[in-house]
Amino acid sequence: MPLIMALCIIIGIVIGTFYANHFSGNRLNIINSGSNKLNNLLHIIDDQYVDTVNINDLVEKAMPKILAELDPHSVYIPAKDAEMASDDLKGSFYGIGIEFVINNDTILVQNVLPAGPAHKAGLLAGDKIVRIDGKTFVGKECTSEEAMRRLKGPNESTVTVGIKRYGAKDIKDITITRGEVKTKSVTATYMLDEKTGYMRIKNFGEQTYAEMLVALAELAQEGFDNLVIDLRDNTGGYLESAVQMANEFLPKDRLIVYTEGRKSARQNYKSDGRGSYQHMPMVVLINENSASASEIFAGAMQDNDRATIVGRRSFGKGLVQQQIAFPDGSMVRLTIARYYTPSGRCIQKPYSAGDNEEYELDIKERYQHGEFFSKDSIKHDGPAYHTIGGRTVYGGGGITPDIFIAEDSTGVTSYYRKAVMTGLIMQFAFTYTDDNRLKLNSFREMQELADYLVKQNTVDKFATYADQHGLQRRNLMIQRSYKLLERYINSRIIYNMLNEEAWTEYLNQTDEAIKAALKVFEK
Repeated sequence: MPLIMALCIIIGIVIGTFYANHFSGNRLNIINSGSNKLNNLLHIIDDQYVDTVNINDLVEKAMPKILAELDPHSVYIPAKDAEMASDDLKGSFYGIGIEFVINNDTILVQNVLPAGPAHKAGLLAGDKIVRIDGKTFVGKECTSEEAMRRLKGPNESTVTVGIKRYGAKDIKDITITRGEVKTKSVTATYMLDEKTGYMRIKNFGEQTYAEMLVALAELAQEGFDNLVIDLRDNTGGYLESAVQMANEFLPKDRLIVYTEGRKSARQNYKSDGRGSYQHMPMVVLINENSASASEIFAGAMQDNDRATIVGRRSFGKGLVQQQIAFPDGSMVRLTIARYYTPSGRCIQKPYSAGDNEEYELDIKERYQHGEFFSKDSIKHDGPAYHTIGGRTVYGGGGITPDIFIAEDSTGVTSYYRKAVMTGLIMQFAFTYTDDNRLKLNSFREMQELADYLVKQNTVDKFATYADQHGLQRRNLMIQRSYKLLERYINSRIIYNMLNEEAWTEYLNQTDEAIKAALKVFEK
């Protein structure tokens, strides 16, 4: 009996090895040999290299480079950044509840969220945070990433910030108990006219669908008959949120999107017919910074002939990532499939594995090629496809709009470009807000604040400020760019004093895409 059992085991091993090698091409051995080679290299370095080497640091630096050889969206996220990378999409995080900018290597508090931890502790918009937990926090180490790392923390934990307040000489320490801070992805909801509702969606997070339903209910109370969904500069987020949103506007059994990869079988996402707004006239706004989930939504609406797409060609991010965590808290986001619109278009624009620089320069090349200014300049690398109603649409990366809106270059001068690129407009707007906060506090509505700012000649005040900070005054160029400068400066002051919705509403008053959307409904 022992002899028979031994023979059976040997025969089983031989047969198993034969079939494993025959059907898998000995993949396991190949993978093992590759990983052994990497492990052996690390052991050799650790054992024989001339200087002492931190092997863990070496691995941390190597991981991003290995993933970069695959595609532009497979990335490694270190443990210290993992939580922060997910906060924007979760809909909340634990922190102090402020919006800030870094100006002259110092944290400037732009906005204090109402009823948040910082608001309860007495922090005010305009305060400069110069110290965190007793340690000076200014200079080169004062970056947005480091500031968020220090200000965020576990619920009910405390952080002490040293602030310099306008008009006060001494630094004041304020201890803040961290708490839950809500982040909204639907950042503006209001009526464009008596019949048209407007909704701006910043990203697709865990709470986006719920926030959208609340926004639609608010617009319903206002009696809206048409809807504009603004996805410009929406960099995407969760596939599920985009599918939930699309489902609200599509009849039953309409394909929303499908995914497919080498190891991922095709998966179809279809509407269930329960949506409450299946027949409302709709326009979706996109631009070159609309990516991923926003392209899924726009593509689903376009291919199902459900909405008119207005704007410029979207980014072209159609790779599906799976998040895989490591025991130390770090993670990789590995591409496992591609997105396809209902007509079969792959959203992903072309890329060369290992050449992320070329991929990142694509938007700049589009600009130089003239795509931002002429629809005829759009390059369609892929074949033609057809919507459910027979209209022709194109693949090759991104969603091409039905109605093209050129970027407004009227009034753009070298002076205006420098004012924007150097950040001087943002700095001036904050300084102006801080210096005039007592007067500006009397305005509660966007329009009354906007009307007041027009009378304050903010462009001339900015030109004087900019001249004192290295941007030479050029009166002829300032006159040519006057409207652009006034719009940008006043919008930032409105943002500082009110909120993001007021800022959006102000900018939309002269927005060509908004005007085009309203014409669609007129027709």
